[in-house]
Formats: sequence, C-alpha cells, structure tokens
Amino acid sequence: MSSPLQLPEEDRDLSPYTGYTRAHWEAAADGLLRAAWQWATPGGALLDLPGRPSRSGVRSDGLEGYARTFLAAAFRVAGADGKDPHGWLDRYADGISAGTRTPGRDDAESWPLILDHDVQGQPMVESASVALGLRLTRPWLWDRLEPDVQDRAEEWLRGALRHVPAPNNWYLFPFTVAGFLESVGRGDAETARAHERALDLMETWYRGQGWYADGDGRAFDHYNGWALHLYPVLHAHLAQDTEMSLLYGGRLREHLEGFALFFGGDGAPLHFGRSLSYRFAAGAAVALGALTGHTPLTPGTSRRLVSGSLRYFLDRGAVDEDGLLSLGWHGPHEATLQTYSGPASPYWASKAFVSLLAPADHPLWTATEESAPSEDADRVLALPAPGLLVQSTRADGIVRLHNHGSDHVRPHEGESAAEDDPHYSRQTYSTRTGPTAKANVPDNHLSVEVAGVRSVRRRIRPLGAGDGDGWGWAASWHHPVFVSGPPMVPGLRVESVTVVRGRYELRVHRVVGAPPGARVTQTGWATGPDEPLVSALHPLHGWRDLDEVRAPQGTAFTRWARVPRLTAGAEGTGLYAALATLSAEPDPAPLSAAVTAVTVEMDRIEVRWADDGSLTRICFEPLEVDHRDA
Repeated sequence: MSSPLQLPEEDRDLSPYTGYTRAHWEAAADGLLRAAWQWATPGGALLDLPGRPSRSGVRSDGLEGYARTFLAAAFRVAGADGKDPHGWLDRYADGISAGTRTPGRDDAESWPLILDHDVQGQPMVESASVALGLRLTRPWLWDRLEPDVQDRAEEWLRGALRHVPAPNNWYLFPFTVAGFLESVGRGDAETARAHERALDLMETWYRGQGWYADGDGRAFDHYNGWALHLYPVLHAHLAQDTEMSLLYGGRLREHLEGFALFFGGDGAPLHFGRSLSYRFAAGAAVALGALTGHTPLTPGTSRRLVSGSLRYFLDRGAVDEDGLLSLGWHGPHEATLQTYSGPASPYWASKAFVSLLAPADHPLWTATEESAPSEDADRVLALPAPGLLVQSTRADGIVRLHNHGSDHVRPHEGESAAEDDPHYSRQTYSTRTGPTAKANVPDNHLSVEVAGVRSVRRRIRPLGAGDGDGWGWAASWHHPVFVSGPPMVPGLRVESVTVVRGRYELRVHRVVGAPPGARVTQTGWATGPDEPLVSALHPLHGWRDLDEVRAPQGTAFTRWARVPRLTAGAEGTGLYAALATLSAEPDPAPLSAAVTAVTVEMDRIEVRWADDGSLTRICFEPLEVDHRDA
C-alpha cells in the first residue's frame, strides 16, 4: 500500500535500504500537518480531528491535535533554521493567542485548564509539546508574540507546575515546561522545583543498561525512548548543559546499544507495551542519539532505523485517505488502544521528527544507509535490568522480545485479573505479530486453569537473564491470578525460563502448588491465514495434547488469527517443556527435528540440540541455566 502523502522520488544510492532522504522527512511532516489543519477551529487553537473521543473529552482532544502537530511543525521549521515556506508558525501563533484568551471557558477556541492528573490531567501532557515547540521556534514565534499573549501563555503553562502529574513519565511534562520558561527568562523557584523533582525521580526509576522504569513499578516499554530519554537529553542539548548531557546522554548511548535491535528487517518496531498508535515515534531515541552524538550507532545505521520505521508505517496504511494518522498500528485497530487515546493521540509520532534538528549537512543525512542490526546476523541479547531477552533472525528479519521483567502493575496495586493487559502480560512479542485481543484466546501464554477459569500473568518477578555465543536466556516467576472465583490459589506459582538460539524458543515452566483437577495450557504465536508466517509448538515434556485454536478478533497484523496450543493436566508440582517458533522462512524444518534427546530429573531438564549436539541444562532450585557445546 502506498502512502497518500506526497513524497519525493526515492534515492537508492544514498539510501539503499529505504530510499528515504531528509527531503522525505520534510515532505512527510508537511503532509501530516496539511491534513490535520483541515480540522482546525477558526482561530486555530484546537484541531478537532474526526473519530471517537478519548476519556478526556472533545476539548482536550482538540488541544491534543494542536499541541502534537505543533511539535512536528517546530522540528520542521527549527531544523530549517526558521525557513517556513508553508507558514506553519503563523497558524500556531494565532492558536496560542486564541487558546489562552479565556482558558477553561466553553467556547470555540479556549484551551482547557491544566489540573491534577486524576481530575483533568491530559492538558498537562500537551503542555510539554506546546512548551517544547515554543522553545524550538523562539526566534520566529515566541519572540514575535505580543507581551500580553506571552503572559497568558505562561500563565496557562504554569498550570503544569502547580498540579500533580501521574506517577510516571508525566513528571517530565512540567520539567519541559520549566525548561522553556527558564530559557525565555521566566524561571523562578516554581520552575526550579519542577526541574529538580523530575530529575530526582529519574534517578529512582533508572535500573541500569540504559533503561528506566516508567514510574515506581516495572513498566519497561517504548516510553523509554520517546519520553524518559527524549525530554532530559533534548533539554540538555538545547540548554548546552555539558554535565547533564554527559549523564543522560551516556544513558541514552547505553540504551541504544540494545534498543537498536528492537527494529525488524522490514523497519517495524517491536509491537509491545502501551500507546502503540504513536508508531514511528519509536525511532525518536535513535534520531536524538544521532543528533547529539550520544549513540553507539553509525549515522548510516541510525538513518536506516528511523527512516525504515517511518516508511514501514506510511507504506502500510497508518495514514488514511484524508492524510490523517489513524488510531491503530497499520490502519485502525481498536484492541491496540487505551482509553486515553483520542483522534489526535497518534500525533505523538511527531517526536520522530526530532531527526530534522540535524541540518542537511549532518552525517545522519549525508552518510550512506547501512543495514540494521537485525539484518546483519542472527542475534541474541539479554537485558537483565528490564528482564528482557531479544532474539532476531537474519533470514526473515523478525525480532522477538521475550518478556520476563516488564509488567503494567504499579507497586500499590493488587494483581487483578480484570486488569490484564495483553501488551505486557504475554511471554513474547515480535515485529511481525501482535497479541490477540483480551476477549480471545491469549497467544504466547502459560495459563493454569482451575475450575474451568484460566489464569493470567500480572506482576512479573524477574529471576535473571544472560547470553552467550548464539544463545540466551531469561527467567521469571508469577502468581497466576483469576478473573472469577478466588483471585489467587494459595501456594500456586509458575516459574518460567526461556532459552533461545537461532529461530528456536525453548519454553520451560515449573508449576508449583496446582490443586487437584487443574490444567495447564501453553499457547504459541498468533498468525493469520494469509500471512507468510509459520507458528508452531512442539511438546518436549509434560504436555499431552496439541491443537490449534482461533482468535476471531485477530491482531494488529491480521483480521483473524489462529494460535497453536498445548494442554495437560496438573497437580502439585510439574515440569512442562516445549519448543516454539515464529518464522517467515519458506518451509522451515519441523520443530520435531530440532532436539534429539530430553532428560528430566526432579526439577532439572536437559535438552540436546540436533544441529550441533550442544546441550541446554535448566535447574529450578536453585535456578541455573547453562548451554554447552558438544
């Protein structure tokens, strides 16, 4: 599917992988802005894009349309050193004047007030985009506003400093507002407190290897790149703060050492975590690293990743026939969304246009594109800090993420099965598949069934991760929780280990404390009938039956899906082992031929691999995972 945006001709000499150049990025920004502005209010303060409203309401959604597109326009114009051939900044200047005249009033233009996150919080999110846009374009917009408009804008923005953010990356929104106000000589004790509070929290959320938790729990996802790294590193860059750049830029560099593998050979980022309708914003951290120099990647690799991600979505229907970004992944997809998502939410994708801050003569744009890490060779990367294991195969360009450490349960919350989030609770995610909808059979899931009720995995307790030459492992445990009946069964727990090599996934579980009559189920990858993908499961130990079940709601990649499934009875303590695979290779060898011997003794299992005779050994008490050559 081609993009409805008007893009230049491809340049396959400079960009042999994507054909995209800086001119394509400028054209994409202009096209998205042009389409969105068709829905502006007469004064330009709100962009009321068509679609179902978010839980915050239509007026907040209209502000969201203004703020998030303003971010794209700001990167576009600032990157062109103020050249604004389409007059975008005049429109946004008019919008600020109209929106801040009587904030909170129920009229055609007024912006909603910024209040606490649990009262009317969404405007706080948008205040950061407004502030950053103003900071980036100061000489051409802010400095030309009338003094009374500047004062009104400041007063509205200060609502972000005076109200309570959500307990996660939201603290970076008042941080960003404070940075702008200080940059225009309007800083004070209030801005200093917002700045310091955010950075103090960032220290408590930093877990190592370039990864932050999104709050006090264990939520690790794309918010690392498009929020937790983006705001402090960009602030340090704009403020020319050397000390801050060294600290936060160093963490960004370390993050990109692993995150560069989160993009498939087709350009897709991993389909994992929340707010996935932000799509190519996943490349923002890569672009920021190239811009600031805080990156282990070459300029050619950086451009291949960010342009590959942009092109992936533009070629697959992310932009509708009106030129608007839809709510979804490829096209519209309801199951991908959160209740906070409204028609303009996808325009946080504007963060990827931070790439345009690199001028035309920057190596990001002048270097010849190079291959992505997932295209070079088969790779396995363990990330113990977030509890993730990344596996990629060069032959088909698929990247898989095995999740043994990231969940969406805050520390003060109980583990309610009713709050199951398929974008965190599944064992494994990829760049070619999405999780099935909550009402369908779950893919890539180990469940314990008690009295006919299937368990879900909520809080994930990591047990470790590591890698070696061509292989890697990660492990975790969880309490199965149930949506009806008793929420938990006393003494019931599941310990899980994933070992990967090549395209193979060895999934081993120890179920402890299963009551009489319980059953266990292991599912594999969800794929569609028309997709050129092979999803398979093969039992090695403990499993009794293999079949296939259907997910009529499909995934973000297919309208209808099927899922392989293993089942068995369970009572007390039991060990269950299986091989899984997801492959786009034509006619891959059957899983039954991958292993020559399986030995089980008490809580230990050994698997002998057919290709080279190597041996994988897993022991649960104490946990030990080892892989040895023949």
